[in-house]
Amino acid sequence: MTSQARTPWLNRTVIGIGLASLFSDWSHEVATTVMPALLATLGVAAAWLGLIEGVSDGLSSFAKLASGYYTDRLPRRKPIAVAGYIVTALGTAAFGLATSAWHVLAARATAWFGRGVRTPVRKALLAGSVTRETYGRAFGFERMMDTLGAIAGPLTAVLLLQLVHKDYPTLFALTLIPGLLAASVMAFVVRENQRTPVPHISFGASLRALPGRLRRFLAAVTLFGMGDFAHSLLILLAIQKLTPRWGAATAATIGAGLYVLHNVLYAVFSMVAGVLADRYRKGRVLASGYLLAALMAVAIVVLPLNVWTLAAIFALGGIYVAIEETLEDSCCAELVDETQHGMAFGTLATLNGIGDVVSSIVVGILWTSYGTSLAFSYCALLFVLGSAMILRVTRVPVAGR
Repeated sequence: MTSQARTPWLNRTVIGIGLASLFSDWSHEVATTVMPALLATLGVAAAWLGLIEGVSDGLSSFAKLASGYYTDRLPRRKPIAVAGYIVTALGTAAFGLATSAWHVLAARATAWFGRGVRTPVRKALLAGSVTRETYGRAFGFERMMDTLGAIAGPLTAVLLLQLVHKDYPTLFALTLIPGLLAASVMAFVVRENQRTPVPHISFGASLRALPGRLRRFLAAVTLFGMGDFAHSLLILLAIQKLTPRWGAATAATIGAGLYVLHNVLYAVFSMVAGVLADRYRKGRVLASGYLLAALMAVAIVVLPLNVWTLAAIFALGGIYVAIEETLEDSCCAELVDETQHGMAFGTLATLNGIGDVVSSIVVGILWTSYGTSLAFSYCALLFVLGSAMILRVTRVPVAGR
């Protein structure tokens, strides 16, 4: 038998982290779904939504980098993760106390700060609980559970809005249940292996200490990320293209349904991608996912957009994101020593966050100014270049891994 076959990769820590991801995503996706309606009742302009999301994402990215740096220097990482989940749960529930837009901004920023703090810690704990040969399955399982929470959240939001008769304080208070369940699972189910903290060095020195191969990998991920737009833009695309035939209300409903399809495939293929990552060269699997992204972008440009072609586009979107997120994490874990996992995951998460902001802004501007053909051609070009760069960086297997 191989070591891979003997390794119980689905251990209590992997299960616990997966459940924590599911419950936490369930909690804050309820809030995310209802937040625009809450802002509407407060009578604020749509620009506030962009400001809230932008400030929160920026603070989250900073928190990920800082957390990744400090977590490698602590004898125990888990308390930081537990604290992050608690802060996210409390920040999400605090939406119910809002009486003005800046209250929503403060609550969302607090929740996203906690989310940023816990992300590299959670990934480091996950990587430390399995062997290198099973990184793919472990990260694929976590992504699958997280996405199940993302599916359950909006569905729960719709149900709760009816049950509580749009009583927003009560609805947001109920998000504490899955939010605190996530913190409890992290505290009482997840086990942290003993580790020796790394000596204290400056932040800059920690960045320079990351292996050159990881830095080249991160450059490829960033290149791809500069075109990896937020998939809420796919919903907007569907609504715009379907409204002339189906009407605005029906088009919006179809767009939401297509996004559910996207997330279901994202959940399913996260686990599939993890299995492939443990059987084949990780770089090749990730590059294939990047090429699927390019295929999706090209399809938007060249195909006549109707319900069926849009369904194929949403399906490709869900599949490639599953491969992308699972393989980026498992490749990152494989390219560094365990003592650098926190810094590596924090840097990866921060660069992905920056890429998300840049890509969505650029695609939005190109779309508005020149149309979808140029906007998604830009994406396809970066997706192909990112795939080629990943293949070049990972063409030689990591020694002994």
